[in-house]
Amino acid sequence: MVVTQENVAVNGSRSFSPQEIADALRDRIRTGDLKAGDRLPTQADLAEEFGVERGAVRQALRLLQEAGLLTNVSKGSPPRIAAPTPAPGAPQPTMVGLAPRLTEAFSAPAVHIDVVCHTAETLMVAIGEPLRQIHEGRLSPQSIEVRILVPSKEITLAFPVPADGDDEDRSVHDRWLSMRNAQGQVLQHNLLSLRATHGMDVKVTFRALPFTPPVKLYLLNGQEALLGYYMLTRREEEYGSQTLDMYDVLGAKSLLFSFLRQAGERDAAFVEQSQLWFDALWETITTDLTLS
Repeated sequence: MVVTQENVAVNGSRSFSPQEIADALRDRIRTGDLKAGDRLPTQADLAEEFGVERGAVRQALRLLQEAGLLTNVSKGSPPRIAAPTPAPGAPQPTMVGLAPRLTEAFSAPAVHIDVVCHTAETLMVAIGEPLRQIHEGRLSPQSIEVRILVPSKEITLAFPVPADGDDEDRSVHDRWLSMRNAQGQVLQHNLLSLRATHGMDVKVTFRALPFTPPVKLYLLNGQEALLGYYMLTRREEEYGSQTLDMYDVLGAKSLLFSFLRQAGERDAAFVEQSQLWFDALWETITTDLTLS
């Protein structure tokens, strides 16, 4: 979309300073008159609108660029409004937010990751970034321990389930089980390969939960807890020769909420209690699990 001069007209004939021009454009971005991806008018149009020389417009655009509000700032074409950048600590989708948090966790000499999840799909993908940095020599932990809790194959899952409620059809359950096992095996293989390639002390253990977890939880070195809610949706997916109509979740899109031990008493208590909860599950009602 191209934003015209008419869309952003300023009443009055007085001359504006670069800061005032930047503030006026910033207000339009904040109120939604200018949206992410929109082009600004040309410098000539803005200069005419605000009654200034082009030099003042260029200074205003530099101010907005430095604030991260503009992209594609060049002499060749009008810049576009940048997509908003999440504030530090703001919730992000798991597939976006998990990899950088894992990478930071893997910078410690002794890495300890505890996970409660439905399958290991997101973890399998996100952990690729710290593993890549290990292979490049940018990270070099001495030991890595990963403990993962996933639902048992023996239970009746709360999700995914057939949308028509047919308890006799095992296709939805079989699809979930094959994904759980395959993704877990890949994750396990990639981590354990660090023993041979880098001589690291690596341990990866899975245990089976007797229930379907409604949330996903990542505990990183006892210092951070990342929590995401599984959001249920109805969807269809091809599986073998069938089209499965089911209630399922897309865990990669779950927003992750971060709690840091160092962020204050509230966050520290959440991290501590989450770790105690995980340890209690691990040591009591969960069972040995072999991915096969």
